[in-house]
Amino acid sequence: MQVQPRSPRRHGLRTRLALLLLLPLTATLPAQAAPQPLRFVLIPKVSHPWYEAVRQGAEQAGRMIQQQSGRSVRIDYQPPTTAQVSQQAQLLEAAIRSKADGITIDLLDGEGLRPLLQQARSAGIALTVFDSEAPAHLAITSIGNDFCKQAQIASQRLVDLLGGKGQVAIMHGVPTAPNHAIRVACHQQLFARHPGIQVVATPADDDNIATAERQALSTMRRFPALKGWVVADAGGAIGVARAVQALGRQGTVQVVGLDDLPELLQQIKGGVVDSTAATRPAAQGYWSVLSLWQQRLGAPTLEHIDTGISVQGGGASPR
Repeated sequence: MQVQPRSPRRHGLRTRLALLLLLPLTATLPAQAAPQPLRFVLIPKVSHPWYEAVRQGAEQAGRMIQQQSGRSVRIDYQPPTTAQVSQQAQLLEAAIRSKADGITIDLLDGEGLRPLLQQARSAGIALTVFDSEAPAHLAITSIGNDFCKQAQIASQRLVDLLGGKGQVAIMHGVPTAPNHAIRVACHQQLFARHPGIQVVATPADDDNIATAERQALSTMRRFPALKGWVVADAGGAIGVARAVQALGRQGTVQVVGLDDLPELLQQIKGGVVDSTAATRPAAQGYWSVLSLWQQRLGAPTLEHIDTGISVQGGGASPR
């Protein structure tokens, strides 16, 4: 029996048919999707100039992460309109519901927000606090500085300016805020070591410059012998200095501030404020976001990242 050779034409036809059958399969294979941007939510105490520097630092960290990982990063800045725990709680709850990749928050009330912080932890969301202390027994990294040391640099400077004698006042910020409460307590501890210093008032400004000015005006009218001020928040000294100028008491009432907002630095330059012990808000924003990213990579949780203190004006020096 003679075997007929295979026709090249028929063989080519079968090959083409097989390729045509495969085309729908290859055409419908999905392209590999690009990863979604990382979204880190930044929740300050309130809308305030100090937090703009924090935001800038956070965005700088986001750009660095994108350069290193190739994954885009979005900083979702969510400031409360007023420094109220209820508003901050709503923003924190919304961030948890939205399944943010990470949340960093400056706590208005650590214990009041503990349940939501625990909820975020349970949901697997990376979490840090900045310019604050984490509630006890919660393994959350805090980014900031030594708030007590910062306060006592300022209060010791005021004692030195007054020669250890005179009536003074402390402008509180938000009474429930951990960092503000620590600063006020440490101011009081240092003043208590100087019998000639009398603390006559501790009004609160709720982290609002205009409120600080009103409170300072009222306090100085009630205590005309008042010789000096220290504060617990970034805007406090600005408001106090405005009040000192309004009453014409520049040179007779000494003011030592915290932080380095532009208006405060101008008040130091103009001699209304003596000096300031400043935090580093941009560094706090940077390390807050970097820590969130590291947590997502499986890095162990650090207890605290200290971004340090700088002293400006008046010849004050860190202790």
